[in-house]
Amino acid sequence: MAESDILRRLRSLPLHPGALGLADDAARLDSFVLTTDLLVEGVHFLPDDPPGDVAWKLLATNLSDLAAKGATPEGVLLGMPLHSRDWDAAFIDGLDTALRHFGCALLGGDTVSGGRTYALTAIGRAAIAPMRSGARPGDIAWVTGTIGDAGAGLAIARGAAGPERLRDRYRRPTPRLVEGLALAPLVTAMMDVSDGLLIDAGRMASASGCAVAIDLTRIPLSDAYAVWSGDRIAAATAGDDYELLFALPPGVTPPVAATAVGRFAVGHGLTLTDDGVPVPLPDRLGWLHD
Repeated sequence: MAESDILRRLRSLPLHPGALGLADDAARLDSFVLTTDLLVEGVHFLPDDPPGDVAWKLLATNLSDLAAKGATPEGVLLGMPLHSRDWDAAFIDGLDTALRHFGCALLGGDTVSGGRTYALTAIGRAAIAPMRSGARPGDIAWVTGTIGDAGAGLAIARGAAGPERLRDRYRRPTPRLVEGLALAPLVTAMMDVSDGLLIDAGRMASASGCAVAIDLTRIPLSDAYAVWSGDRIAAATAGDDYELLFALPPGVTPPVAATAVGRFAVGHGLTLTDDGVPVPLPDRLGWLHD
């Protein structure tokens, strides 16, 4: 079954109120925010990616969901398959580095024999936890950081020529925890960009019951990506950026470095423009787990 079919079936199960109908990126228990992400070899990381980088990415992708809720990390639960002595030791060393870097702590978890599929549950606290479903017609769509670096980094990790700084954006993403905390009281909606800017903007609009138009010329590119490719369609559909996509009422300036990339409107669906001129949507909007 496709991911959408799985979610439809899961929504028929007894759901806790904190599950929010499985319509958001994290669950709530009072002031706690909870999220779980998995990394699967061959899907989320390459077989020859360094184990320390895999551990970093596992933690960072989960913390990115907390960042999108304006949450401060409390701790994590780890599901770790046993692979080999050297790999496992390097993975644990990498996790230690990542936990200390982000000021997070291990609460527990489980180990199991099997293939390299890693799971992490991150728990945080948030005074205000915005959902992806609150954008309103007229709101401006903003994004932190730059888009497309991780997609380029994946190509470089697979053997394409290119700078290590782009490869590292794929292997070691940075969850925008500080930015999420600053934005949470102001935004009408917020989520992280994990599957691609276009597909995630469309998901935010759909959850919010409105339409969204993204302007290609406004999508922020890093200098390294601009030299490497500069292809904005590829950047907007690649995924793995883990930047924050958020909606703000017009006239409200975000308190963090961010770029306005579009606008929400009455209606439904995603449209794309190039300096205000409508252009066709690409066949692929981003990553889908089908």
